[in-house]
Amino acid sequence: MIPAQVFEETLLQFLAPIRPFLDDPSVSEVMINGPHQIFVERGGCLELTDARFHSHKALGAALRNVAQYVGKHFDERHPILEGRLPDGSRVEAILPPAAPRGPHVAIRRFAKEALTVDKLIQFGALPAQAAQALSAMIGAKLNVLVAGGTGSGKTSMLNALSSFIPARERVVVIEDSQELQLQQPHVVELEARPADARGRGAVSVRELFRSTLRLRPDRIVVGEIRGGEALDLIQAMTSGHGGCLSTLHATYPKDTLTRLETMAMMSDVSMPLLALRVQIGSAVDIIVQMARLADGSRKVTHISEVEGFAHSTDNYVVRDLWLREYSMEDNEAPSDRLVPTGIVPACSTRIRERGYELPEAMLEAQHQRERSHD
Repeated sequence: MIPAQVFEETLLQFLAPIRPFLDDPSVSEVMINGPHQIFVERGGCLELTDARFHSHKALGAALRNVAQYVGKHFDERHPILEGRLPDGSRVEAILPPAAPRGPHVAIRRFAKEALTVDKLIQFGALPAQAAQALSAMIGAKLNVLVAGGTGSGKTSMLNALSSFIPARERVVVIEDSQELQLQQPHVVELEARPADARGRGAVSVRELFRSTLRLRPDRIVVGEIRGGEALDLIQAMTSGHGGCLSTLHATYPKDTLTRLETMAMMSDVSMPLLALRVQIGSAVDIIVQMARLADGSRKVTHISEVEGFAHSTDNYVVRDLWLREYSMEDNEAPSDRLVPTGIVPACSTRIRERGYELPEAMLEAQHQRERSHD
């Protein structure tokens, strides 16, 4: 058997044209459009590089080695590859004929050190008092979803928010592909597995989720909701498993709930739509909305509370507790800041009962809002 270190080094030799980018901490993504066009992302901006693979064969050989490293088949009959490199970078590749001008590859890189809340505050992703509010919400075991578009920083935010989970709790993490780096002392990490070439041995996120409920979790963290496991998570949230955390793709807080609805309907359980919506409205407490702004920065744009589903309006009741405001003054660059809206959270009683307090900024905004309405 080839030693793992030798295998990894051989793999990196095949990736020699892009290896400088894999070693560069400022590069967050490497995108390969065929052998002669390679882009990288730095600070949220794309740059065309001078790097090249010698030929289609050279790029194909590199990708076959990646597939071998992760134990997957990658050829014309299996033209899509999902995997990761030895350093944990996530790889998505598509071969011809599915990609006529390919192969096309995207390599998402992750910082070797998990992004902390302090760093997010320093980068302006969220202010300190908003972080304090999220700390109270997560400490009080509210169910929190982190939503956003592709590359908006959802996983990094979930990593950071997980630091608010008390160290005494047992955390079970379920991922399709391992990306999270939780720092708690008692973490159980589970990862889904695709079937082998003969269609055997697959372990789905849903199967792992069902096993998780028997592993005595204090918290359940799902890396990303992608399908029918949404219904399992909703059921867990409404049956006593508080403090669940997860991410999903959505542009605005209300879109997050309708996306969750759609994915729950992908399950093999038939449920009336109204009953599903009532459960979602009861299950989800807080939505942290992420976005990549025009300057490439990744920031929290909303912290919203879900108060349920209103039969009278046939809509979810979602109220923004924090909202990012944008402004532009003469001859100055656009500015933005996340501010409290002054809305009193319905969950504030639950937060106090758990021994936590919301930040002073939210209370001050509440008083200002009340005075303005007098």
